Amino acid sequence: MNEDIVDPNAELAARAAALEARLLDVEATARARVVQAELKTEAVRAGMVDLDGLKLLDASTIVVDDAGAVQGAAALLRDMRRAKPWLFGAVSSSSVAQAPGAQPPRAKLATEMGHEEWQAARTELLRRR
Repeated sequence: MNEDIVDPNAELAARAAALEARLLDVEATARARVVQAELKTEAVRAGMVDLDGLKLLDASTIVVDDAGAVQGAAALLRDMRRAKPWLFGAVSSSSVAQAPGAQPPRAKLATEMGHEEWQAARTELLRRR
């Protein structure tokens, strides 16, 4: 037989194996990014001062399920807060300032006006008619 002839099935099988290996690599990278993003989110919620402290964590205990939900990140940060409290800011007891509720401007009633102010408002009202 001629050895120059390449078996097309073997070539396809090798290509499929390479693509499967690449797919597994991409999935692992994606899961690692999801875990890192979740850790950052939990670190901010826990009050971590510097996110470089995340490098001290062993993220191998964190599990990403098939739906993409991350489990174990909050517990890992809670344990880290107990073990290394200097990485976290002090808990603030002050409340977060909120903007006042939107209220439409209210017209001033005649009973709330002085005599001169009432006359000026009356004149302005009659002028607009």
